[in-house]
Amino acid sequence: MDRHHHWTGLPETARGTSAAIGNFDGVHLGHRHVIDIARAQGPLSVVTFDPHPREYFKPDAAPFRLMNPQAKANRLAKLGVEQLFELPFDGEMVAMTPERFAREVLVDGLGLRHVVVGADFCFGKNRLGTASDLVHFGREMGFGVTVANLLETTDGTVSSSSAIRTALSEGQPEKAAEMLGHWHRIDGPVQHGDKRGRTLNFPTANMSIDGLLPPKFGVYAVKIDILTGPYQGHYHGAASLGVKPTFGDNRPCLETFLFDFKGDLYGQDLSVALVRYLRPEVAYTTLEALVAQMDADCVQAREILGTPVRAT
Repeated sequence: MDRHHHWTGLPETARGTSAAIGNFDGVHLGHRHVIDIARAQGPLSVVTFDPHPREYFKPDAAPFRLMNPQAKANRLAKLGVEQLFELPFDGEMVAMTPERFAREVLVDGLGLRHVVVGADFCFGKNRLGTASDLVHFGREMGFGVTVANLLETTDGTVSSSSAIRTALSEGQPEKAAEMLGHWHRIDGPVQHGDKRGRTLNFPTANMSIDGLLPPKFGVYAVKIDILTGPYQGHYHGAASLGVKPTFGDNRPCLETFLFDFKGDLYGQDLSVALVRYLRPEVAYTTLEALVAQMDADCVQAREILGTPVRAT
C-alpha cells in the first residue's frame, strides 16, 4: 500500500481510484462496509485526515483516538487498500467550501473516479456539505458517488467509533470487538520502564498509550502479536492498563506479561489485543499480595484464552 500526505503532486499511478472517505478511527465494521463498496469500483483507495478534525478543533480535549495513524495504516493495508491518502487537516482544509473541496481535492488533486461515504458524512467549511451535496457535485464534476447506509450489529447497535469508545471505557472489549470486527488493539514500540516486573518474576513489555483513548483501567486477558525482531509471532498473556497505583505512578501505560516467553523486546513493535477485562486496578499494601494476585490473574487469563501451562 502506498501512503500519501497531500492531494497535490501525486504520481499518475495514485490517481483514478475508487475512494472510501472518512476518518476511519478503529476501522470498524461500518468502515469496512464503506470500503467494500468502494472496492467494487476499484482500484481501491482510502481518503482520511490527520490530525483528526476533533483534535484540530479541540486540541486540549482528552485523548479519544482508538488507534494511531500507523495502526490505522496497518489495518487498511490488511483490507487490500492500494492507496492511502492521509490529507492534512489544517487551516487551508478547514476554510474550504464543500464545492472547493470536491473540485480541488477530489477531482483536480486525487482524480477520483468514484467516491463512497457513509450517510452521516459531512465536509467543507463548518461541515456544511452533506452526502447529498457530494452526490450533486459528483454529477456536476464527473465522478460517481455511493452513499452507504449505517451498519448495525446483531443487537441493533450502530457500528460507530463513539459506541466503541463507550464499550472500551466501560471495560467491555467483547462488545467493542463485535462492532470492530476484530479485537481492539494497542500498537506501538516496547519502551524501557522501571523494570520492577522482572524482580517480581513477571517481566512486562511496556507501551505508551499517549494520544489514545484509555480503555477502562485494570487487568486484561490479551493476545499479542510481535511485529518486528527475532521473536515475531503470536502469543497470549495478561496485561495491566493504568497508572500502577501500588507504586504511585500517574502516567498511564500498558504493561504486558507474555506467557512462556523469554527474550528482549525493547524497541520492537507489538500489537496487543484486549480480549477480556478481568478486574480493576488495586493498590496493594505488600508485594507478596501483589504477586499472589498476578498469579491468579494469569491463571484466569490462561483459562479464557485456552493457553495451557507449559511444563518446565
